[in-house]
Amino acid sequence: MTQPIEVDLPHKLGKDEARRRIANNVHKLETHIPGGAQVQSGWVGDQLNLDVAAMGQSVTATIDVMETKVRLKVLLPPMLGMFGGLIQAALQSKGGALLEDHSKG
Repeated sequence: MTQPIEVDLPHKLGKDEARRRIANNVHKLETHIPGGAQVQSGWVGDQLNLDVAAMGQSVTATIDVMETKVRLKVLLPPMLGMFGGLIQAALQSKGGALLEDHSKG
């Protein structure tokens, strides 16, 4: 098992609003992962647990929602370990999409 990738996304939304926005956007993750990904998710308190299957690989991730930040933690299988830096950069640059609010027109 490779080292987990951790990325903090600061926000000023408060925990409840950040959680609501993530819940509303998590279904879009499949469109951001190449190779026809399948994403299963479930909440345990303020932590969203994700299992992502794509290109024959399975990745486990958690999203911890806090008052002023969201922490993404991804556990890569050994086959994807060499892409850790690229995956971390993508999470930092595109992870904020989880906190966007699309409910207002």
